[in-house]
Amino acid sequence: MAERDNRRDNRRDRDETPEFADRLVAINRVSKTVKGGKRFGFAALVVVGDQKGRVGFGKGKAKEVPEAIRKATEQAKRQMIRVQLKEGRTLHHDVNGRHGAGRVVMRTAPQGTGIIAGGPMRAVFEMLGVHDVVAKSIGSSNPYNMIRATLEGLRQEASPRSVAQRRGKKVADILPAREAAPVDATAVAEEA
Repeated sequence: MAERDNRRDNRRDRDETPEFADRLVAINRVSKTVKGGKRFGFAALVVVGDQKGRVGFGKGKAKEVPEAIRKATEQAKRQMIRVQLKEGRTLHHDVNGRHGAGRVVMRTAPQGTGIIAGGPMRAVFEMLGVHDVVAKSIGSSNPYNMIRATLEGLRQEASPRSVAQRRGKKVADILPAREAAPVDATAVAEEA
């Protein structure tokens, strides 16, 4: 019996640790007309991430808003994906995502650009831990479809290390060779 209580306490401690940040994206109120009037229900859409490369989304429905948010957060924690980030701040390469009529285009960006993305996509990038990205939503503006399209695109993201490992090559063979810096003519003349 005491062992079971210890397990419960450990589980409770694990749930209370704030390792994940969450962002409420949308709340939808729906009503059902019944004999005595209307019954209201709420649907919540939540994005959860550790801001270090893991992100997930969930949706929950309940009669009260806090319960719907709790259900959505639980589901989001169960459905997390890991995304490899370049220098811990941006994407490795440009990528497109699609879900239903929702299409998104995500592009890597230089340092200092910030997150240039709208609504639900911004929430995904902030919870993921991306600092510099340019993104555009094309088609559906439905937040559910936008988030699914964004996550579908992020699943396609591949780091040079993973590509090299899959192809059995070295990372240096995969990345384009950088050109040597142009020689300054005045510096050469001074040395001579």
